[in-house]
Amino acid sequence: MIRRFTAVIERDTDTELYVGYVPGFRGAHSQAASLDELNANLREVIEMLLEDGEPELDAEFIGTQSVLVG
Repeated sequence: MIRRFTAVIERDTDTELYVGYVPGFRGAHSQAASLDELNANLREVIEMLLEDGEPELDAEFIGTQSVLVG
């Protein structure tokens, strides 16, 4: 069964690494030098976490929002 999870991705300006996490899914986070590598890492982490059973998500990703200031 194919499942879809939404990951939030940022780039750490100090290390230049991409950092990704699945909101509300404890332990579902990783980092990598490329987006393809990050996707593979996140897939592997999520697969390992799902081996322990269905996750109890403590948040739900809704989206992003632009905030205008000044």
